[in-house]
Amino acid sequence: MLRPEYPILTERLTLRPFAERDLDDLHALTGDPEVVRYLYWEVHTPEETRESLRRRMAQDAITEEGQWLVLAMDLDRRVIGQVVLKWASRVHRQGELGFVMHPAFQGKGYAREAAEAMLRLGFEGLGLHRVYGACDTRNEPSWRLLSRLGMRREAHFVEDELFKGEFGDQYIYAILDREWRTRQETSSR
Repeated sequence: MLRPEYPILTERLTLRPFAERDLDDLHALTGDPEVVRYLYWEVHTPEETRESLRRRMAQDAITEEGQWLVLAMDLDRRVIGQVVLKWASRVHRQGELGFVMHPAFQGKGYAREAAEAMLRLGFEGLGLHRVYGACDTRNEPSWRLLSRLGMRREAHFVEDELFKGEFGDQYIYAILDREWRTRQETSSR
């Protein structure tokens, strides 16, 4: 079980549960075709974003296997993205990491800050053994970020699923708890 103390502060961001006031910022994400290009949903209408916000607001803790922790990346009271952690398996102590960024804030290290905080929650808070991330092979910024986080590419699935009307390829990246701890020790020196 994982119930973080909020807010979670990184160098420049505040990670926190979504709130009603985030509707416009969330719609800037969910309503942008470039943002949702490699995601499993289509561009949202304002009504769909409102429903999506309601679901996200309830995803502020992980109490059982299969649940997602979904946090807003808040920069000066503006939501610029979201970061997620799924408790994928209790028995195998597996988790899944994900992130979505507004295009205006990509390439500035914000997603990395948020993802590092989520890895810490997964390994220290939830006691995970392995955290993985999956992304479309065409989504180079995402797989490069997973690599910068110390995750290794473990798989390249070729046309493994029908995605938005066509078969797509997918990369799987992962990091083990011992690898993550070694990185933390090395970076603190």
